[in-house]
Amino acid sequence: MEMMHRRTLLKSAFAAGGALSFLSPAQLLAAVAEDPRLANVHPEYRAFAKQMLAQLDKQKDGPMSMQTLPKSRAMMKQFASPRRDDVPVEKRAIPGMKGQPDVTVFLVNAGKEGQRPAIVHTHGGGFVSGTAEGFVRNIQDLCKELDCAAVSVEYRLAPETTYAGSIEDNYAALKWVHGNAAQLGVDPHRIAVMGESAGGGHAALLAIAARDRGEVPVAFQCLIYPMLDDRTGTTRAVPPHIAPFMWGRGDNRFGWQSFLGMEPGTSKVPVRAVPARQTNLRGLPPAFIGVGSIDLFLDEDIEYARRLNDAGVTAELLVVPGCFHGFDSMPVKTRVGTWFNEAKVNALRLGLGISTNG
Repeated sequence: MEMMHRRTLLKSAFAAGGALSFLSPAQLLAAVAEDPRLANVHPEYRAFAKQMLAQLDKQKDGPMSMQTLPKSRAMMKQFASPRRDDVPVEKRAIPGMKGQPDVTVFLVNAGKEGQRPAIVHTHGGGFVSGTAEGFVRNIQDLCKELDCAAVSVEYRLAPETTYAGSIEDNYAALKWVHGNAAQLGVDPHRIAVMGESAGGGHAALLAIAARDRGEVPVAFQCLIYPMLDDRTGTTRAVPPHIAPFMWGRGDNRFGWQSFLGMEPGTSKVPVRAVPARQTNLRGLPPAFIGVGSIDLFLDEDIEYARRLNDAGVTAELLVVPGCFHGFDSMPVKTRVGTWFNEAKVNALRLGLGISTNG
């Protein structure tokens, strides 16, 4: 049982989420005895996870596939949070790279006087779903917190477009921000790349492309439970307690197969499409990598952080005990989720040279 339609399940759990209270130690032990899949879940998320598993068991969905993809994409669009009124947003089409179509981006908090830092954001969705528009509120909150600008990229999704197209979409946005820094009120030397899940994989690939092409400096990379290695769940085994929900092995295989345009996990996979397959990580920007201890991407994220540090790239790794994929976006207010978000913001503040005094 390795996959659910995440948005369907969350929609069912949202109503219960607000009413859930922390369980007593006795209740927690009883819940674990009732369902061993909860044993490794952080206590603050255990009641919510129990609701999620109940929905998962009812649905009995298989891994993500071409048949379920349209429904998944449609459902993800339903969960965009209302935008803030105090942080400006502008939708714009910018030129793509040579031979590529124009790219839609969302400018957030841009155009002010001065030279503020900026973030180029790539959204999550397993390479096959999700939208930049759906993440606008999250980016508004981040820009408000850091007093920075951001550009979120509506890159082309797989399987309609493989890595060869989406990498160019994201690079076009990065190059555009750098080339238009003065008009955007951005310091061209303080641009970070950032993403969650598949967006984290895209951000890592973007940092690599920027290094290799030598046209645009990237100051920092913020990778939130990034999807970095096509071998996870294909040719590389995963412990059974990992990823009991949210994003499983079968989903991962489908996402990578769609993104690569070929079977993942084989020796034929192109190195330039997979961050973890890069043999040389020297010269990349400093990084923050955050992931939960029961996330499918745990091992690949730990390994990538280790390899970055071995290559002389400063990398901060934060492994959050008992947290699953996407835990920080759940409709449950937790101390550990707040702590994780603060760590992410502080890492960006440090990486972008933002004063803690204002």
